[in-house]
Amino acid sequence: MKLCTVLTALLGLATAHAGAAPSTADTQWPQFRGPQAAGVSANPRLPDRWSATENVEWKTELPGRSWSAPIVWGGQVFVTAVASAGPTEEPKKGLYLGGNRSEAPRSEHDWKVLGLDLRTGNVRWERSVHRGAPPTPTHVKNTYGAETPVTDGQRIYALFGNVGVFALTLDGREAWSKPLPPRAMRDDWGTAASPVLYRGRLLIIRDNEEQSELLALEATTGKELWRVEREEKSNWATPFLWENATRAELVTPGSGAVRSYDLDGNLLWSLRGMSTITIPTPFAGDGLLFVGSGFVADKLRPLYAIRPGAQGDITLEPGQRSNAFIVWSDPAGAPYNPSPLYYDGRVYVLYDRGLVSCHDARTGKLLYDRERLPDGFAFTASPWAARGLVFCLNESGVTYVLRAGDTFELLHTNRLADDDMCMATPALAGDRLLIRSAVRLYCVRAAGPAGVAD
Repeated sequence: MKLCTVLTALLGLATAHAGAAPSTADTQWPQFRGPQAAGVSANPRLPDRWSATENVEWKTELPGRSWSAPIVWGGQVFVTAVASAGPTEEPKKGLYLGGNRSEAPRSEHDWKVLGLDLRTGNVRWERSVHRGAPPTPTHVKNTYGAETPVTDGQRIYALFGNVGVFALTLDGREAWSKPLPPRAMRDDWGTAASPVLYRGRLLIIRDNEEQSELLALEATTGKELWRVEREEKSNWATPFLWENATRAELVTPGSGAVRSYDLDGNLLWSLRGMSTITIPTPFAGDGLLFVGSGFVADKLRPLYAIRPGAQGDITLEPGQRSNAFIVWSDPAGAPYNPSPLYYDGRVYVLYDRGLVSCHDARTGKLLYDRERLPDGFAFTASPWAARGLVFCLNESGVTYVLRAGDTFELLHTNRLADDDMCMATPALAGDRLLIRSAVRLYCVRAAGPAGVAD
């Protein structure tokens, strides 16, 4: 589940941090939500209309099931998948109770990384990195491949929660691997937080019920550089590498507190006052950091806008909405699963139950509040933006296309096949949109010149 979803690996967009320059930077999507974990494309030809057949350049069946997002580099699409040799319980669309599973499956599972050709969808290579029975249970809506991999253009780094982290070359050869001891998660929901890559360091957060920690590995070798113990219990939020005018810092959302660290693992600041389950990934825009958590059963579901340079405890006092470092906050503004989106001076919030809100990013002014997407119940994937449009994909494979702006305006919807359950956040690679469902990967591309949305 995103309980599912989720990374955030700021790559610094290429050559300065990654080595070899990409052939076309526009087509690289190296992590969850792409460059700067923003979920935004500037390509004017990114499609806004499709179906299970319309504007589909290719679709490829995938083995097993995984909610990790696809990533793209150098003309290849990389995905992870975990396939079971035995029967697998099918996930159910929508929010519901009763998905906990207290026992892990006994059947052998195969943890895989695949490389597909971006132009054709053909599988160039498929690498099994681990086989065996899962060491821990997972929620029926989660998978054993929920974490999105990340790439620096030299290697792919795939994290599989309670199994290990695996570095592969771009042609599928294993460069190094590091096993990770299994740890119990809250209510046996499984893991989801994706790794972060920055300037030769692979940063991994492991918040659980037994021994939470933040871990830094050398990207070229897998050597441990440092490890920081954390007070948190289970969380599913991917950290965010925030490069701001003051410094680079790793922001780690948590139910106990949001904490930010420097690149040596030293604590910079902390912020208490989150909901009791933390899933959305932070993001940045207009020079501010946005972070929130919105467990649907909690009264406190806060969304914060934070300015750079914070030190120490920046928690709001009772009744406060802002302070020296918190520019604005909304105590009930955050979503549960989808990460909010910054686009063109606005923050869009997509709620699991099919509602959308929009804030002015600098002031927090609510531009519109909880407008309903018709028949749009159950959203887990994070929204994305391009061409003056905002896209919201629900679990039934329906994408709602909104006009970006101060008022709510639904333009049209795009529907995939009936068997396409969608919880993974799509990738935007040049003029191609990559949508992963429970059974396949779609490459959506407009056949002719991109038109103006109507």
